[in-house]
Amino acid sequence: MTVKILSISNGHGEDAIAVQILRELQQQPHPPEIAALPLVGLGQAYTQLENLPVIGQVKSLPSGGFIYMDQYQLWLDLKAGLFPLIIHQYQAIRQWVKQGGIILAVGDIVPLFLAWLSGGNYAFIGTAKSDYYLRDEQEQLPLTQMWVWYRYFDSIYFPWERFLMNNSRCLGVFPRDTITTQTLQKYSIAAMDLGNPMMDNLQPNIDNYTLDQLKGENQQSLFITLLPGSRSPEVNRNWDIVLQGVDAIIQSSILSTENPIHSYQHLVFLAAIASSLDLQPFCQSLIALGWRETPELKSPNLNFLWGHGEVIFAKETARLILTNQGFNDCLALGNVAIAMAGTATEQFVGLGKPVIAIPGEGPQFTRTFANNQQRLLGRSLIVVENPREIPEILRSLLLNSEQLKLIAENGKRRLGQPGASRRIAEYLSVRFSKGL
Repeated sequence: MTVKILSISNGHGEDAIAVQILRELQQQPHPPEIAALPLVGLGQAYTQLENLPVIGQVKSLPSGGFIYMDQYQLWLDLKAGLFPLIIHQYQAIRQWVKQGGIILAVGDIVPLFLAWLSGGNYAFIGTAKSDYYLRDEQEQLPLTQMWVWYRYFDSIYFPWERFLMNNSRCLGVFPRDTITTQTLQKYSIAAMDLGNPMMDNLQPNIDNYTLDQLKGENQQSLFITLLPGSRSPEVNRNWDIVLQGVDAIIQSSILSTENPIHSYQHLVFLAAIASSLDLQPFCQSLIALGWRETPELKSPNLNFLWGHGEVIFAKETARLILTNQGFNDCLALGNVAIAMAGTATEQFVGLGKPVIAIPGEGPQFTRTFANNQQRLLGRSLIVVENPREIPEILRSLLLNSEQLKLIAENGKRRLGQPGASRRIAEYLSVRFSKGL
């Protein structure tokens, strides 16, 4: 009998993680019948998989899924039909279960609760919560106002969430890191420490020869990756803020010969723009700030061709590569990142590299979001209030090799090793078959 799996996920990042696991499930010896129901937005990530039906009703809401960040965003979603949408989606989930299907819930308590409420068997991939928000391997973190309620709990997951995970119909729980898994296991929850799918499929598109050549350039070139986010129109506001930091770095490298940035022959910014976004508005912002388009990079050794429609800009001695197709390349080459993003920031940190973050207006990347992300990522993420502070932070990092070593170890420990999607899919393939 063929296993039927419905993936329900509540956010763009969650959709992407679900896609990676579903793709691995399709590669199993006895692949299941799969379908998807994105609870937030249109679920564009699911279009990457062939023959994957999207069932139920989907709708793009004003908040983009960030209602917990702002009560006003919740009100906008309610006006746009949030409640009727949830009811329709639950009915679709319930119908799937009546047909003998199993639910794969990806995200937070919303898909987990709907999976439990369906009355069928389910598994849960927890992408939103981590015990790192409360503690690291050594000690508990200070419980600021947002986290003060957790003084009564020893787990990031509340008792009612653990109840849903501890149900006999829950066939597996996959937290995002080791310390969260260990805590859940203390409550006899079937939590498996198989890694974080977020770190899968990040191999650069540049061929190995070119990548090695470019890494060799790191002795002469400083690569700074720019991650402004992916949601419009917030990403455009973020881009303007990031460019203030870029300009501050360039001016700092020119004015001070003692600055370690000055010791690099080439300063290259790698702007990783989401593939769903048009590059033109980003180009216009650069031109307005005095950048000029150029056909090539300054160094002959850096004149490689990615073939992704990238645009190269020049200002003073710096170069900026703007691309909406070379995301993995930008992550692989960057020495450090300036970020106002969620998932992309975590992925860069998971590669063992430091990130400098700047709070924005939101709805996603606000001061609260940035501070919480710093709790999650520890020493790997440095939050600055003003982009003009970035040159000094960058100078400090470049002069401290021991700090960079600790950052590398921290990032890889918190995000885990690649291959989690395959490991989770292999486990689910066996467990779901037994759960029928």
